[in-house]
Amino acid sequence: MNYLDTVNWMFQQLPMYQNKGNSAFKKDLSNTINLAKHLNHPENGFKSVHVGGTNGKGSTSHMLASILQEAGYKVGLYTSPHLKDFRERIRINGKVISKHAVIGFIKRNRAFLEANQLSFFEMTVGMAFDYFSKQKVDIAVIEVGLGGRLDSTNIITPELSVITNIGIDHTQFLGDTREKIAGEKAGIIKKNIPVVIGETHSETKKVFKRKATATGSKIYFADQGIKNVLESDLKGAYQVHNIKTVLQSIKVLKDKGFKISDKDLKAGLLKVANNTGLQGRWQLLGTEPKIVCDTAHNKEGLTYVLNQIKNEDYNQLHIVFGVVNDKDLERIIPLLPKQATYYFCKPDVQRGLNEELLKSFFEKYQLFGKSFKSVAEALTNAKSNAKKDDLIYIGGSTFVVAEII
Repeated sequence: MNYLDTVNWMFQQLPMYQNKGNSAFKKDLSNTINLAKHLNHPENGFKSVHVGGTNGKGSTSHMLASILQEAGYKVGLYTSPHLKDFRERIRINGKVISKHAVIGFIKRNRAFLEANQLSFFEMTVGMAFDYFSKQKVDIAVIEVGLGGRLDSTNIITPELSVITNIGIDHTQFLGDTREKIAGEKAGIIKKNIPVVIGETHSETKKVFKRKATATGSKIYFADQGIKNVLESDLKGAYQVHNIKTVLQSIKVLKDKGFKISDKDLKAGLLKVANNTGLQGRWQLLGTEPKIVCDTAHNKEGLTYVLNQIKNEDYNQLHIVFGVVNDKDLERIIPLLPKQATYYFCKPDVQRGLNEELLKSFFEKYQLFGKSFKSVAEALTNAKSNAKKDDLIYIGGSTFVVAEII
């Protein structure tokens, strides 16, 4: 099989959560544990930082990787989902895994993967850990896929666990309250391993402290411990929360013996996109009119983005918006401004919500616009309607952003 055949085969195994939703989620780590054993436990072959949370875990992971890279370490980075190419999920010092390595992993292990019915996400985690171990990375930053306790990445014993924040998302898997969701995400806290919590909330603080006490883990609340932030190339006022989380995390890593200078710290934060290839976080796509996109897709994330929009200088706001079909629209539509022109679209994945249905949901809240069968068509119309001093915002889903970057 060539690279395209290989990736298509991976997508076709068990349903991938990003495409299918509920039917792809498996509340069991046994497959991942069996795969790790089959691969001779690559997760034990490198040091790691484990990053979970509802929002900001991708930005936080990329910032940490960039800083460690500036400090001279060989840094693995595992994130999900990808925007354009599957290989974005697995990087070393910003360079994506080679097509040859992807093909080779599947070829060597295909019989085992098929016999044990490994899911797309499980085999991808195995591939990443195997690659990082064989490439002898000094440290890998591993982003949690979904939840924490039962996420496939949760077979590592990291140097540090990081939980950015807790919001109401994926309730069908993680619970319908912040406390329940925090309990699932706290599952990445390991015995005697320090943990950094990005944002302190009364409902979740007790959950984290209880778990940290049970595991003998030192706990740090970044928003309480870090007062001054440094500048980053990742724009958007909401990145302040992530930067505080990163600064506290670097402090802990330095206490554990990692050599990271102030110069490394500053340079790493200013060169995140260049060092790691991160895209889709308040990313500028054009000027006159100004066009920005952001992958925020739940209440908490969109709240930050919409606050950023309020701080922008523009005449008229145009919003290109699409979501997946399990999105809780009642939680996010009230956040969106009435004084905007909307362009409703369906992202090109199985889970994409029909654009006419999306339009009808918005109309219930007195938000109006036109519907388009594709993201590209919606953006083209927005561009044709917008004047030079207008603002076009594209978002609602990672998949929407992926189609226009």
